[in-house]
Amino acid sequence: MTQAARPGPVRHEATPFAAAVAPFGDVLAPRAAVVVFLTFALAYFLSALLRAITATLSPTLSVELSLSASDLGLLAGGYFFGFALTQLPLGNWLDRHGPRRVILAFLSVAVLGCAAFAVATSFSALLAARVLIGMGVSACLMAPLTGYRRWLTPGAQMRANSWMLMTGSFGMVAATLPVQWLVPLTGWRGLFWALGALVALSMVGIALTVPHWRRVDPATMSADTTLAVAPSSGYGMIWRHAYFRQMLPIGFVNYGGMVAVQTLWAGPWMVKVAGYTPQQAAGGLFAINLSMLCTFWLWGVVNPYLARHGWQPERLIAWGLPLSFLVLGAIVLLGGDAGWHLWALYCVSCTFVSLSQPAVALALPAEAAGRALSAYNLAIFAGVFAVQWGIGLLIDALGVFGGSEVDRYRSAIAIFGACGVLAYAAFLRAHLRRAAALRPG
Repeated sequence: MTQAARPGPVRHEATPFAAAVAPFGDVLAPRAAVVVFLTFALAYFLSALLRAITATLSPTLSVELSLSASDLGLLAGGYFFGFALTQLPLGNWLDRHGPRRVILAFLSVAVLGCAAFAVATSFSALLAARVLIGMGVSACLMAPLTGYRRWLTPGAQMRANSWMLMTGSFGMVAATLPVQWLVPLTGWRGLFWALGALVALSMVGIALTVPHWRRVDPATMSADTTLAVAPSSGYGMIWRHAYFRQMLPIGFVNYGGMVAVQTLWAGPWMVKVAGYTPQQAAGGLFAINLSMLCTFWLWGVVNPYLARHGWQPERLIAWGLPLSFLVLGAIVLLGGDAGWHLWALYCVSCTFVSLSQPAVALALPAEAAGRALSAYNLAIFAGVFAVQWGIGLLIDALGVFGGSEVDRYRSAIAIFGACGVLAYAAFLRAHLRRAAALRPG
């Protein structure tokens, strides 16, 4: 969307939602909004399922294809590598072409990736297919969130955003016991053929129900509205923003690490260290993801109350995130006695860091919100890839010092925990400096 340059400073609304719908006048009727939400939710459910499925399939894939721990970490991380590759151009494409066209194009790649995974016979082929899947589903959250800003009223936007995260949690739950039950019936190859078909079905729903993106003519808009929706000249202002840099370390290490554990390493730990059977590990992953689903629901309930009483996201993160380090320390110390209960507690205690994502969007100018979200998403998913692969590399590399496989897992998780503490320390230092600078007197 292009526009003529206008003199004067950019004016920002007092509330981040004040101009979410008014400039465009495209608010959907309630029934249409529900239909659009459900079609987007199906695609996001499948993307979350595909994200987490390697944790459940890891015992089967390891045996059938003789995968090492580093291979397994790289395979799971390939999804996030593909996801991260698209994040920077994604924001521009969504603004220019709209959610419907962008997500349909991306999901076509996801269907191709599922088919490629189903027929792969080597690790390199599996990895390439996994990267394609990550690229293909990378618009499944950003596309609807972009559309909701135009199609829903401000209150409905908040509700829809929370329910999208709930949908993702349902996908993570479905990637555990249901997948474990289906694999003996369909095989993992048949499962990926079915997932590709479901992704194609979600594309049909989106094509039939999601509105076309109405391009707005700047000449028909008021000066204030034109300025409010003016596209940023690039990502430079995002990377240079002090608040973005403050949140970057915990986004990369702590947020990325939480997803890496939830979608991969909790499963192998339960099998290799805690002595679970694959069926028991799938049950543990089911419980972990169900715990996350309930936690995100609870955050959605309490966040408005916390905001009304002045609890800023960075303050909540500063107080709450250290709980995750205590839990991770207990997991390392207990070793084989640390089962799914502690991993669930670790993931739940990490959800404080999830507050950083909307906080980054609100801290930057409204016209840069899409790019801010895409840039921070890039940092998070780059962190997921780095942590998933890094833990696997550490488990294999620590073999040169001898010791059992259990000891190597414990040492790798301890090193990851130390990195998380360092990232938190960098965040806390920046937060305290910023708080001191804003304190009167």
